Amino acid sequence: MKLNRLLAIILATAFLGATTCVFADEGQPPAKNNWNKNHPRRHQVNKRLNNQNKRIHQEVKEGEISKGQAANLHKEDRQVRQEERGMATQNGGHITKQEQKTLNQQENGISNQIGK
Repeated sequence: MKLNRLLAIILATAFLGATTCVFADEGQPPAKNNWNKNHPRRHQVNKRLNNQNKRIHQEVKEGEISKGQAANLHKEDRQVRQEERGMATQNGGHITKQEQKTLNQQENGISNQIGK
């Protein structure tokens, strides 16, 4: 009796583990061969985010903005970067021209806050 119960528990655990693995793949980015983080539009957006990051650090160093202001700007930049990644996930690893335009408009708003 104990052997049958142990066997049932082992099989149930194996089954649950297998189904968990199947469901864990949902919502994940496409496989690396489909994930193109160096796509020209993504590269432009991310290069711009990196440049803004450097500008924020420079402005703090020069005393133009406070560390609190810098933290808020970094938070906004992270949100844009996360949005860019989400867009790319939905488009096979790249972003559309319209998505790039939208992201650049958001970056313009952040850029205008740097050094004020």
